[in-house]
Amino acid sequence: MSTSSVDRPLQPGDRAPNVVLNAISREGKIALDDFRGRSPLLIGLFRGLHCPFCRRHVAAMAQLKPALREKGVECLAVVNTPVERARLYFRYHPAPDLLAASDPERASHRAFGLREVGMDKVMAIPFHLPGELPEPMDVMAMNEFLNKKEGYEITEVDQQAMASSQAQLVGQFLIDRAGIVRWNFTEVLEDGLNTFRALNPEELMSAASQVAH
Repeated sequence: MSTSSVDRPLQPGDRAPNVVLNAISREGKIALDDFRGRSPLLIGLFRGLHCPFCRRHVAAMAQLKPALREKGVECLAVVNTPVERARLYFRYHPAPDLLAASDPERASHRAFGLREVGMDKVMAIPFHLPGELPEPMDVMAMNEFLNKKEGYEITEVDQQAMASSQAQLVGQFLIDRAGIVRWNFTEVLEDGLNTFRALNPEELMSAASQVAH
């Protein structure tokens, strides 16, 4: 998929691009234009499923989907994992009714202004997760520890995705029926939990209530 890039995350008031992606949860393609004029959309642009935090973001979106659907908001989770690998993951970790799409080239992330950062910057941040990590760790050690803890087996496809010298930042965008961004939550590269923090569900639901009207 080829699409343009922007130099900052899209903000409320910006028009969302039309991206077309391979569907994971069903056959065929998913395009953002499919939702325009029909329903608001929460799109989550995540790293590959090899990232334990992104697996948690996807699971959190699946949990919020019923409440968002009551407000008329659809959900779409996009991961950087190739489609066949992603389908295998969801076969064993089902997320009922959650639309998911594959974008290993990260074109959708660039189109929404989510940048890549040097791994040297990410590696310099010590991550401390009380109750989950035995001690502060760099990102690679943390991922290895959590993947092992959660039973996620890293395949050759995952290793290829992890081999880049750049780290992809992630974000979620709430888009109204007209295709305009009305709310966003984007990852910020900072010390501690901020780099992998989750969105505030109450803030999201409040924004969804506004978009639904």
